[in-house]
Order: sequence, then C-alpha cells, then structure tokens
Amino acid sequence: MTAPRTSRTPQEPAGAPGAAPAATLFLARHGETVWHAENRYTGSSDIALTPRGEEQAAALGAWAGAAGLDAVVSSPLSRARRTAAPALRATGLPEAVEDGLREVDFGIGEGRTLAEVRAEHPEAVEEFLRNPATRPLPDADDPVAAAVRGAQALWEVAERYAAAREGGGRVLVVAHNTLYRLVLCQLVGIPLDEYRRVLPGLRNCAVTEVRMRLTDRRAALLSYNVPT
Repeated sequence: MTAPRTSRTPQEPAGAPGAAPAATLFLARHGETVWHAENRYTGSSDIALTPRGEEQAAALGAWAGAAGLDAVVSSPLSRARRTAAPALRATGLPEAVEDGLREVDFGIGEGRTLAEVRAEHPEAVEEFLRNPATRPLPDADDPVAAAVRGAQALWEVAERYAAAREGGGRVLVVAHNTLYRLVLCQLVGIPLDEYRRVLPGLRNCAVTEVRMRLTDRRAALLSYNVPT
C-alpha cells in the first residue's frame, strides 16, 4: 500500500474556487481507564473507563455539541465507544465504528507497566525504547503496519464525509494514543521510530485537528493535544 503523501500547506478557505475535496478530522483519545491510571499498557485489551474517564468523555461530549460536526466515528474497542457516547447524544448523530482505528497490541506489555516488562525482558525493552516502531515488544503488533492501517482508516473516514458540507465535512474520531501518534507521523512524514520522542502522549479526550485533502492525499496537522 502506498503511504499517503504529506503537506504543511495552509488550509484552503471553505468554498474557495478550485478547492480540493477535503474533510477536517478532530482526533480524540478515549477517556482514562483503570490500566492507564496505573500506567499499564492497555493496547488491544478491552478495559473499562474509570469515573474520571467518564467525566472526560462528558467534557468531550459538551465540546462536540458546539463543534458543528457531521459525524462521530470511533474505534471498536469499548473504551472508545463509551467515550464517543456523550458526543453522540449531544449531536444526535448515529454511531459509526471503524475497525481500522483499533489500538496496537503491545504483546508481552499488555496489562503490565514498562518497569514490570523490563524486569523480565531488559534487552527487549531497551530495543523498544530506541526504535519503538521497528523493534516493538515481543508478540506485539507491527507498528509500521498499524500506521498504514490507521492512516487508511482516516482517509476512508475523510472520503465518506468530505461532501457533508461546503468546504468539507467535520468529523470527531475517537481512538487511541499510540495508534494516533503512529498515524500522525505517517501522515506528515515523520520517521515512525520517532513517534514517542516527537509526539508526546495524547491527553485523554484532548483534540487534535487534521485537515485531509483528498484529491492529492495531502494532510496538514492544524493543532495537537488541545484540552476540551
């Protein structure tokens, strides 16, 4: 699969003559879970939100109600769908689930802290910290493949809703911390092994805005990790 091309060019004004079909995606990480509160890798494990996570989801829902959205799309994992639920209620939009937005599986790291994994697999952890995309933890998903999978999912969402309004549709997408950082690197041309260093972890329910231009598959990162 060919990786999407990238751009840092300014966003075209809505309705500008010759403007390319596009969509604006608001990427939000799901609310806090029990494992996140304990700094454990959650990955593909289906873990519930904490009460604080529910409050974060409610705040994202309030943001969504005033954001003029055309769609709300989420990962299939329950923590993402639960986080999207207040936004769906606030906007009256139907639920849409995109399987390609599921989080990366962390293999031997699932449900464990990095310190716990390091105690048993010190060399594997050091390799992961040096090159997290090309030397993932043992038994983990391939982060490079996950970046391609997640980027393709976002392009499909953009294509689905680009015509929702003049100037392009506006979509809230609720998914996951590591997947988003890998995908953002894929979209804007940052080496994937730099994702942990260049893009600090996303706050729960913070919003990152990306403009997706469909004609030439160019993406622009407009804001990152903005609290709701």
